[in-house]
Amino acid sequence: MGSSFQQRLSYNTLSDLALALIDGTVYEIVQGLLDIQHLTEKNLYNQRQKLHCEHQGLKQDLARKHKEALQSCKSHNLALLKSNQQAEQEALETRVRDEQRMMDKKIVAEIDQKVIDQQNTLEKAGVPGFYITTNPQELTMQMNLLELMLKLQQKESQSGIL
Repeated sequence: MGSSFQQRLSYNTLSDLALALIDGTVYEIVQGLLDIQHLTEKNLYNQRQKLHCEHQGLKQDLARKHKEALQSCKSHNLALLKSNQQAEQEALETRVRDEQRMMDKKIVAEIDQKVIDQQNTLEKAGVPGFYITTNPQELTMQMNLLELMLKLQQKESQSGIL
């Protein structure tokens, strides 16, 4: 943990955090939030992989269609066929790019919403330092607090306290 993070946490914040962690409920909440986050990330990854596979299939189908058309094309129609195929290829590439961009925006929005849900849950549980924010420095501080809590949980479970 960086010294700048340690300097930004007051003694009161650390003391309040220690009190919040005493009964183990916060650890259970954090573990539940982690489980939800991992399931969400896995689901989003699978959705993106599925879209990628669909796009690969579309590209292969178009390539096969173009190859068959070229083989049966009369020489006087070749220039027109190639021009049409180029337009089809570009249209498919544009569609793929747009669909990937939309999927990525959806993924980012869903992850952002998960962060807000986690902040809200931890704030309602009375965990010091947690509130809804999009400020990068505050988010980093919250991530460091979570990392600290997880390390404390590991140490306590190793020593048999929990």
